[in-house]
Amino acid sequence: MLGSESQKRALSQSERALSGIRELLFSGVFEPGARLSEPAIADRLQLSRTPVRAALARLEQEGAVDSIPSGGFSVRKFATDDILDAIELRGVLEGTAARLAAERGISPAQAMSFKTLLSEIDALLQVPESDLDHASYTASNAAFHGLLKESCDSSVIAREIDRLTGLPFASPNALLMVQRDLPEFHGSLVLAQSQHRAIVNAIELREGSRAEALAREHARLARRNLEVAMNDDRIKARYPALTLVTV
Repeated sequence: MLGSESQKRALSQSERALSGIRELLFSGVFEPGARLSEPAIADRLQLSRTPVRAALARLEQEGAVDSIPSGGFSVRKFATDDILDAIELRGVLEGTAARLAAERGISPAQAMSFKTLLSEIDALLQVPESDLDHASYTASNAAFHGLLKESCDSSVIAREIDRLTGLPFASPNALLMVQRDLPEFHGSLVLAQSQHRAIVNAIELREGSRAEALAREHARLARRNLEVAMNDDRIKARYPALTLVTV
């Protein structure tokens, strides 16, 4: 029992270190290329150095930080093309998940979960743009993509999607912040919701190729958001994480 409790504490500290360092990296706390100090990060997160060191190694494997030949890690700079490639790859993986879900079929419980979530997003988008609950929309959007990931019942694909979306700007919600600064913000959310509904419809009708194509097209909304952000100094100034991106 004691061993089990110790393992739980260690896992909790590892998760806290991983999420805490990610948040620091992409909130503009560190300059691009800056060396990451394990003691300073551990002190800031109120953790020991062991989980911090393990988290930095994990982030290096994911491509979120760079290793330094002399030892340690530094804040990675991201080329715009690399981020666009990551978004494109997410579309490929989610498209594969959608195709397999259509070909294998989803359970009645999964179909109901999709329909319930679509109704919740519909309700969120019915209010005037100024009254939109951004936090709830972000959570619902993440839930939709989570359902899509799980719908194909493949631990391999789910694991690869999780790995990829751990990269900055590659997750479904990563660039929603940019949309908020666009004149057509509300319209872009309505378009995204129509794509959500079309993907689910294709899965339910067992139309694998159509489901795959729709999911890949849906991911490309994030490409447009990034391209807009990188060409608008006002947007870049408002979102410190974008300072990590180089043209």
